[in-house]
Amino acid sequence: MRLRLGIAVALLLCASLVFAQKVETDYDRSFNFSTVHTFAVEIGTEWNNPLQQDRAKQDIVQALTSKGWTQASDPNSADALVVIHGTVQQEKSLDTWYSGGGWGWGPGMTQTSVNVVHVGSMVVDIFDTHTKKVFFRGTATDELSSKPEKNAQKLDKAVAKLFKKFPPQ
Repeated sequence: MRLRLGIAVALLLCASLVFAQKVETDYDRSFNFSTVHTFAVEIGTEWNNPLQQDRAKQDIVQALTSKGWTQASDPNSADALVVIHGTVQQEKSLDTWYSGGGWGWGPGMTQTSVNVVHVGSMVVDIFDTHTKKVFFRGTATDELSSKPEKNAQKLDKAVAKLFKKFPPQ
């Protein structure tokens, strides 16, 4: 009897780990985070839930201001641009990176990659507004729920994990 109970508990724990929220971050190791003092936030990909989008924006602003950054009143004067993408379905996205001439003008090379974004995912990219290059990317899967009452809690937890060790040392 104890063996069966132990096996059942182990299976439940494994199942909860499989469906647990997954948060990952990556950043440009050569970027000097101490040069960033101001930021602006925008929604890059709408995920058909304006309430959750607003919550995401507010949570990210709060996380970054708690780290000493200031939200710029004018996005054009910000040191960094934070772009939030979200999805409630599995979708493919195309990321195109330009080297050389900037945002697609002038001489340079382009590279496009296809990415699959999983159900209930949020991606946070932070760009240097001067160089137009991404220096931080955070992803959270299982961040969006089909149950509205769980969305705020899941989002708070995801943003806390994304920015726990931010800025990287």
